[in-house]
Order: sequence, then structure tokens, then C-alpha cells
Amino acid sequence: MAELQRPTLCCCRKVLPMPNGKSCEGSRGGPGVGRCSLVDIASASNFQCFQLRHFHLDLRLNFAVKEMTGWQVLELVPLQPGLQTLILDSHPSLLIHSIDCKVPGSTGQDSSLSLTYRVDPFTDYGSSLNISLPAAIVRPHKAFQITIRYTTTDGPAIWWLDSELTCGQTRPLVFTQGHSVCNRSFFPCFDTPAVKSTYTAAVRVPEGVTVLMSASRSVYSKQDRVFQFSMEYPVPTYLVALVAGDLQHVDIGPRSRVWAEPCVLTCAVSQLGGSVERWLAVAEGLFGPYVWERYDIVFLPPSFPIVAMENPCLTFIISSILESREFLLIDVIHEIAHGWFGNAVTNATWEEMWLSEGLATYAQRRITTEAYGEAFTCLETVFRLDALHRQTRLLGDNNPVSKLQVKFEPGINPSSLMNLFTYEKGFCFVSYLSQLCGDVKRFDSFLKAYIEQFKFSSVVAQDLLDFFLGFFPGLKESCVAQKEGLEFERWLTDCGPPLCEPDLSAGEVLTSPVQKLCDLWGEDPPDLETIATFDLSTWSTFQTVLFLDRLLDRSPLSHEVIGHLSRCYTSLLDGMNAEVQIRWLQIVVRNNFYPDLPRVRSFLHKHTSRMYTVPLYEDLCAGVMKCFAVEVFYQTQTRIHPNLRRTLQQILFQQTTTTSSTMVSTGGSSSPQSLLPLAPGPPTPVETPNTGTIALRDVNVSA
Repeated sequence: MAELQRPTLCCCRKVLPMPNGKSCEGSRGGPGVGRCSLVDIASASNFQCFQLRHFHLDLRLNFAVKEMTGWQVLELVPLQPGLQTLILDSHPSLLIHSIDCKVPGSTGQDSSLSLTYRVDPFTDYGSSLNISLPAAIVRPHKAFQITIRYTTTDGPAIWWLDSELTCGQTRPLVFTQGHSVCNRSFFPCFDTPAVKSTYTAAVRVPEGVTVLMSASRSVYSKQDRVFQFSMEYPVPTYLVALVAGDLQHVDIGPRSRVWAEPCVLTCAVSQLGGSVERWLAVAEGLFGPYVWERYDIVFLPPSFPIVAMENPCLTFIISSILESREFLLIDVIHEIAHGWFGNAVTNATWEEMWLSEGLATYAQRRITTEAYGEAFTCLETVFRLDALHRQTRLLGDNNPVSKLQVKFEPGINPSSLMNLFTYEKGFCFVSYLSQLCGDVKRFDSFLKAYIEQFKFSSVVAQDLLDFFLGFFPGLKESCVAQKEGLEFERWLTDCGPPLCEPDLSAGEVLTSPVQKLCDLWGEDPPDLETIATFDLSTWSTFQTVLFLDRLLDRSPLSHEVIGHLSRCYTSLLDGMNAEVQIRWLQIVVRNNFYPDLPRVRSFLHKHTSRMYTVPLYEDLCAGVMKCFAVEVFYQTQTRIHPNLRRTLQQILFQQTTTTSSTMVSTGGSSSPQSLLPLAPGPPTPVETPNTGTIALRDVNVSA
């Protein structure tokens, strides 16, 4: 990134002093925030002092002991004289064996020199690896290499699945999940989105294991059982991902293939068909060329801690979502949108995550509008904004996590602040910018130019806003940034809901029947004859879940109403997908409707993913059904990943009340549904369920 000399509105709160008043150069990529002026308090590293040109991983996977062993080579360029220490982000689960570097010899041949190092505590999500550098190799703007030999153990980035936890239950599987600050337990690194570099990797595995990585090129040597990868475009650390197991593929387009375990592959291909290439083409028409060449998808077992992750060239997505075509569609399109917003242009710190998620959500909805029409997009947006309003009521209007520019305090894990404001409040701000243009097509042109300007770099909010006002000089002259009540500064720094929301009236043809039916059920007594004229079997999934979410908001319902609801809809809902079923079951649990409790048991026996188990267990424990929840947990725990098992044990057996601001960690994963706000718990397990508990999709959004 090029040097930036001006002040910004971003969360960077201080400028790092540089010796002799000299500034640092940025990492690879186009214009963006200058790294020397950037403070990322989630990173222990001194990334401002070096340029990371490239790194290489050479790893051997051992499924028997659940370890990765090997080495990493970093190619670095000092950006200032007198540097004596390289500081990398690491993790207590990483066992460092040795560190050495190449030193130029007098005969022209390099020699290897062992380096001294120490590991210091940093936060509960990482440590700092301090490496002493000899003066012979630290010359400003001259590249040098260091090699770190290490072994991974039980770190938050690496998820080992025994065969019983995979879809096919025949072979074990391992995957990594780096977002936001977990990959420091995968390999030592500058674990900040401000730094991007290319990478290569060689991964050695047992026979019969297929390895995939978020890379643009791959080669397999069958004789040596080595998979080799190359990512030719600079990426931040959190987007380096690996999965290895019994995986097969089917091509579904000229630049896309689906990977999955054999038992899942046919379903995945039938659900996606030729849609992915269509979505990519629509996105390219809006935002410019797709720069990553490949867009492949790998479907992972239910233990995957989030819905989807936008790893470049290879989206990770949970196989559980295959039940719902509409949710699958939205999740894949959202990850495609990240190819431009988040991957090509990245937020420079986690305090401005909306620059990736808000823009990707806007881009996702532009794609669905072009592909499926405005009414469908407005329906999905209403559904999500409903969830945002619900989360606002839960957290309060003055909660600082509702800011677009969140101020981290030292030690706070960025993952713990992942919430719907990042997505939906960010989307509303981007929509407001589009509205200022007066023409959505003109805003499309701006976004295309923005990507071209900042491609492969990391940015802060001021980069986006300055470029916006420069692209539309008339808006700058009219001082739209200071428009009373809608000032850009207020959008970024105010707590609470969005300052304004987009016009969603085009979706009323789909949302009005939903609200009418909700209102009918709110009458005392309900008009069952009129209710019977509404045929939910003709509704889309998003209409049905919007209806159930709004019923959930009205809980507790009278015993008479819940009985009528069960008689009207239970048989129909039994045949629908899990996104629909869980909402009905949350209504059942929150209203203590015991006749349908066997359905809750059956659902929890079938579904073992975080996105479906955590909300139900929270609701069960917030009410009078905790004993039932414990019984079901003991019946199913062997099919639940240890990380999720620990989370459920915390919910089931915690001794003190958990506030709504508490987040449940997945053991290091950082995406939204890996950090579900716990329902406000009652002092004793026999109180009436708290109606303020949060619904499933309040937080279950793609990364």
C-alpha cells in the first residue's frame, strides 16, 4: 500500500514514530492506508517495519496425533535502518522448534545462522514471537529470508474431525478457519488485515487424502503424496485456508467446481447447477472482472463453525445449508461478492470490518436484484433488517458494538464484536451513498472504479469516502458529508440503528401477506377461517421464516394460540427445511408447548451444527426445560465437535447468569455465528422464558 500522509476518520488512534522522521512503505498492492500510520491493537507484530513479499509453508499432516509439522519461510524487506527484532503474531498452541536465516558469505555463498527468539504473552487469543535479527541481514530495502520450524497442536484455527464427525463417517478430516485472528495458531505471521502477500505451500498427507487451499494454482504429486499450491495474488493472513479429507469434485462451470465428501457431492451439485457462473457474470457486469480466476466451493461437515467463509478461490460452506435453496443462494452470492469487497479490497483493521461486510452485503443485493428481481431482494433485506432491529432491542441503542467504527480495547478479541451492525448498518450506509448519487447505475460505476483503484490493498473508511467525493465532485461541492442528521461522521461513530434505511416498498408484494397473517394471529381470538385462506406451502422460505420470526417476537403466546398454530402448521413445517423448522421449534420452546417437544428432540438428534444447536439449547435453558436439554445433550454429545460441546456445556451447566453482551467462542473461530449472543438467562431455571432472547438469524450470517 502506498504511503498516506493525511489524517483519517478511521480507528487508527496514533501514529507510530519512525526513526529520523522517515515513513514506511506499504505492503503489496495499490493505494491504501499507509502502514506506518496504522495501529492494529489486535496484532502483537511490528508489521509497520517490514514488507512481507512472500511466504512459503511446507507441512506434513498427521491425522493420528492431530498435528501439522513443518516449516515456514518468510521473505521480508526492512523498511528502516537499525531494526534488531522481528515480532510475529503466534499462539501458545504453536510449538517453535528453531528459527534460522540465510546470511551472505564472503565467498558469495549464503550460510545458515540460527536465531535466538522468545515467546511473550500478548492476549488470550495469541502471543508474540520475538526474533533477534543479526545486523548482517538487516539492511533497509534489501530482502532476507528466515525459516521457522514448528508444530501445530490444539489451536483455534485448526479443526480436526474424527471420522464420526464427518458427513460420510468413513475418514477423518481437517480444516482451518482463520477469520479474524486465528491463523496465528496455524503459522507465525503478521496477523493483521493491513498486510497482504503472496504465498506458496507444500502439504504432505497420507494416501487417499485430498488437500485443498485458498490458492490460485495447485499440483499433486501422487508418487510423493504432496499437494503444492500457489496464491499469485496478495492476500491477508486470515484468508489463507486449508482443508484435507475424503473430498471429490464435479465441475459446475468454466471456472468453478464443487468439492465435498462423496455422500454430499450429488446434492451439492444439484442445488447449485449452473447458477454459480451466472452469478459471477452478473457480478462482473456490476463491479468489473473477477480477479481470482477460480471460484470453487467446498462443502464441509456440520462441525464447520460458521455458515460460509470467503477464502479466495475456494469458498468454505457448511453442508447443513444445502437443505434450504434460498439460504444457500444468498450465502454463496455473499461470498462471491467478497471476491471484490473484502478479498480484493480489505478493511485495514478489524475495527472497520463494515468496509468488507457492509459493502459485500450491498454487492450481494445488487447481484440478487439483477438475477432475481427487486421484490426478492427487498424480502431478504426486510428479513435481515428485522433481525438487526431485534439485536438493537437486545443490546440497547447506546451499545458501542453498534458503531461502524468500533474502538477496540487492548485484549479484546475482534471475533467477539462480530454482529449484524457490521453487515446491515454497513449496508444501510452504503445504500445511503448510492441514494446520494440519484442513480444506482452511477453508483455501480463508482464501485467498479473503487475496486480498480484499491485492488489488492487494505483501506480505511476515509479512503472510501474521499474516493466517493472525488468521483462525484458535485456531491462534494454540495457538502453531502455534512448533511444535518446524516453526516458521514455520525454514520461511522454513532451508536444505535442506521440513520436511515433504503426504500423496500418493492418487496411489499411478498412481505404484506406475511404481516397480514401475523396480525391475524395477534387478534383475540384469532380468526381461524380467514387464517385458513393463507397457504404457506406456496410461500418462499424467506416469507415463511419472516412470518415465524415475527411470531417469535410476540412470544409468549397464549396456550390457546400456540395450540391453534400447532394444529394449523406443524404437519406442513415438518416437511420444510431446517431454517424453517428451527424457528417453529424456538416458538415451541419459548412457549412451553410440551406436545411438540418430541420434535425438538428429533431435530437436535439430526442436526449437530452450531447454527442449529446453540439457539435451541439457549432457549431450553432460559426456560423450564433445562433437564430435557441436558438429557438430549448426553444422547447426542458424541456426534458433536469438542469445541461446540464445550460451548453447549457452558450453556447447560453455567452457574451464573450470562448477560446479553456475553459472546460464546467456538474455540477461536471468528465469524458471526461462531459468536452468538447468549440469551439473557433467568436467575433460576424455572422462571418463565425471557422474551428478549435472540432469534437464530439475528446473528447467523455468513462471514
